[in-house]
Amino acid sequence: MARVDPVHPVLREAARRQWGVFTAADVRRAGLAPADVQSAIRRREWDRLRRGVYVEREVLEDASQRGDAMRHRLDCAAVLLCLGGEPAVSHASAARLLGFLVPAPGSAGVSLTAEEQWRKGRGYSVMRAGLPPQHVRMDGGFRITGPARTLVDCAREWSLENAVMAMDAALHGGALTAAELRSAVLEQTHWFGIGAAARAAGLADGRAESPLETRGRLRIIGSGLPLPELQVDLHGPRGFVARVDAWYEEAAVAVEFDGRVKYDDPFRDRTAAEVLWEEKRREDEIRDLGGRVLRVTHADVGSTWHVKADRLHSMLTTPSAVPRRLRTMPTSRDQRPSS
Repeated sequence: MARVDPVHPVLREAARRQWGVFTAADVRRAGLAPADVQSAIRRREWDRLRRGVYVEREVLEDASQRGDAMRHRLDCAAVLLCLGGEPAVSHASAARLLGFLVPAPGSAGVSLTAEEQWRKGRGYSVMRAGLPPQHVRMDGGFRITGPARTLVDCAREWSLENAVMAMDAALHGGALTAAELRSAVLEQTHWFGIGAAARAAGLADGRAESPLETRGRLRIIGSGLPLPELQVDLHGPRGFVARVDAWYEEAAVAVEFDGRVKYDDPFRDRTAAEVLWEEKRREDEIRDLGGRVLRVTHADVGSTWHVKADRLHSMLTTPSAVPRRLRTMPTSRDQRPSS
């Protein structure tokens, strides 16, 4: 038996249209026999993803190395080819493929939506719902729900915190606008769970630059404290001083959400020590000009949040002892912040 070319032109073209995978029908069109398939699998040139759906080993290994989204894309393609062309990739699967924040991305199977069927199978589920043309985009030979529809679908099922974090990150990254998100909510007015999605969309803010900022903002809201302005530029007599994550204008209090990545992976060729020193100098200047700073870490937004909440409440209700010489310039709620 002749050795099977793992990149047969017919299979390569089929894989290009089908997110990297090909089917038993494609194999037959290439003139290969079942024995050729078994031989390619034994030699570890191909892998079987599902019955009658295959992928080149190199493609599979490359997708696995490139991250969760690329590997999940292969699984989505395999399920879609088994089910036929009607369903669209949706919910958490669409969120993963679109690069959105997804809780525990590796723990769930493939999520699909179809207008005429509801079913579950090994490693996948198909939800029955409408798919208006404006909610769906084509990607190669398959359909996937667009950013706004995907986020609203997810928000109808996820916790409020996870939904707002995903929306914040998508808005900040420019994947959609706040108006598009609101429109998607209104188009699903009578759908199950839409109240939760509407609450999440109402809390979403594209100025948040990290999940920690989103979680911190939600903790502030949950504590009954006033909502701060986000991403505010502070200026002193000599000009620009700093951009702070959150700002209370009347009390002149800045809230800085301090994630480890700032120190573990600093940018502009700085060391962690240099970043720490710059942060200290920046904070000292804010205080010298009559402002005050509260730093919040990942640990603070957990079970001990009440400690930070009490501290913030005290700062908001106690005037600063230093005369204020700061003026501010906030960014628009729908404006994408500069990096």
